[in-house]
Amino acid sequence: MPALLLKATALALARYPDLNGHYVEDTFKPADNIHLGVAVHLRGGGLIAPALLDADKLSLQELMRRLQDLVGRARSGGLRSSEVTGPTATVTSLGERGVETVYGIIYPPQVAMIGFGRVVKKPCALDDAIAIHPVISATLAADHRVCDGHLGGLFLNDIERLLQHPGEELA
Repeated sequence: MPALLLKATALALARYPDLNGHYVEDTFKPADNIHLGVAVHLRGGGLIAPALLDADKLSLQELMRRLQDLVGRARSGGLRSSEVTGPTATVTSLGERGVETVYGIIYPPQVAMIGFGRVVKKPCALDDAIAIHPVISATLAADHRVCDGHLGGLFLNDIERLLQHPGEELA
């Protein structure tokens, strides 16, 4: 999963704290930090979603380095307890598997799962002309006790804005 998608998601979560936290004891508790869970397929089968701690504060290069390290340790059984218990929202991407759209399921007590599909070329209207552009599908599964469709739409639009102009905030 590219660091750019993770960084855009982490920055958007910082602006939409109602999607970053846990629903426990009939109450939403927003998290103080953004510990982005990343779905990792285990080679022997199964799935785990350890956290990239403080993902919003990492540079793209550091985020990619930590992601590679996290995936390697997840597959070898070397995760820290804070990485296993700490995710405040989770990201999954099935694009490398050829999936165009991901419909995720929230992992309680988290309240949000963000999914990314594969990059596909599609016709798009841009400046009153139609052209072929690479497009990626982003989806959100959210706990409706905390988030409605309006807030979810604003959040996904923020991710899109960040990805459309990566030099402004993602660097």
